[in-house]
Amino acid sequence: MHARIYQPARTAMSSGTAKTHHWVLEFAPSQAREVDPLMGWTSSSDMDSQVRLRFETKEAAMEYAAEHGIDVQVQEPHKRKPNIRPGGYGENFATGRRGAWTH
Repeated sequence: MHARIYQPARTAMSSGTAKTHHWVLEFAPSQAREVDPLMGWTSSSDMDSQVRLRFETKEAAMEYAAEHGIDVQVQEPHKRKPNIRPGGYGENFATGRRGAWTH
């Protein structure tokens, strides 16, 4: 079996980092998906592709894979730059703000 270990990225709709601090072991599909001719739905009889295991650390995930004989590919996360400016959004409306306030 083949699997990959990765740390999930934040959602595109949020700037928060919830659910991105753990590591995930996800199995690769062992067979192609099939298209149902009547409804057009895709299906597969591969149950391992539905399994996602969460771990606190990358080392714990790699240890689990080694114990169960799973070939893994580890993908290191891309860390985002801390570009949050001091003051935040509320600073735009401060009464002691320097400079002209425009709409």
